[in-house]
Amino acid sequence: MNSPLMMINLLSAVYWFDDALQGSLKEGGFTNTTRAQSLLIANIAAGEQRAIRIARNLGVTRQAISQMLAELEANGLIVVEADPNDGRARIVKFSEQAAGTRKAARSILEGLETELVQRLGLQSYVGLRDALMKDWGDPPRVPAVSYAEGKGPKPTE
Repeated sequence: MNSPLMMINLLSAVYWFDDALQGSLKEGGFTNTTRAQSLLIANIAAGEQRAIRIARNLGVTRQAISQMLAELEANGLIVVEADPNDGRARIVKFSEQAAGTRKAARSILEGLETELVQRLGLQSYVGLRDALMKDWGDPPRVPAVSYAEGKGPKPTE
């Protein structure tokens, strides 16, 4: 049996964090969001304010981001304002009423990292964190190999 590719493991890790965050926020009485909205919010929390860059980060269209932003604004989590430095652009920020949600989410995420240290051990946690924080460079283009035709190395088991 082939072991899962790292990409699947990375996605599973993101889903683990998001499921734990969403469940913890829900138990705390905070507004529910979809996974896509949660990832959008994570971009804003990381300092991204432009919808086009958030769309690029998430691999979705600007229209999809605009729809999610409208929903989050209607729920009172964010505000979309004119960019004071560029009259044609708009910036996204957390609303004042979302301060409690932001603080709770930060606390939950810090608690999840503490839980990971307990589950993985400090050395594994630090290694994982450090590897993910490195600059991996631009995504490379790797030639596709036809394993069905017997070309290239055999997949690892």
